[in-house]
Amino acid sequence: MSTNEKIRVDKYLWAIRVFKTRSQAADACDGGKVKMNGNSVKAAKPVAVGDKFEIKTEARKWIIEVTGLISNRVAYSEAVKYYVDNTPEEDKSGTNFMPSVFQTGKRQSKIGRPTKKERRELDDFMGNPED
Repeated sequence: MSTNEKIRVDKYLWAIRVFKTRSQAADACDGGKVKMNGNSVKAAKPVAVGDKFEIKTEARKWIIEVTGLISNRVAYSEAVKYYVDNTPEEDKSGTNFMPSVFQTGKRQSKIGRPTKKERRELDDFMGNPED
């Protein structure tokens, strides 16, 4: 990649795998969750080597420094060569949030519609003669 080529912030963050999609990266920029050199930045701003980013994602907080420019998404093992992660250890683990209910994949009771199996059990219990 040539040194004079301009890369957008959203495209760069997507290429180094901070965000899964470019639209998520652009939305984060528009929502003020991405700061470049201490200031909120728009998605179309060009990235330069040496820029420092503070990024807040759903999973964790990132503090990175750009060491190289990349425009196409590559494997994670390749992507880490284009930035230095300066995130403190306590922020790397993501949210230290313990859910109040252990999520097993099943719906919580009394929330939402019953499943087909639960509906049949209810019908059998109530004795509905729909069969």
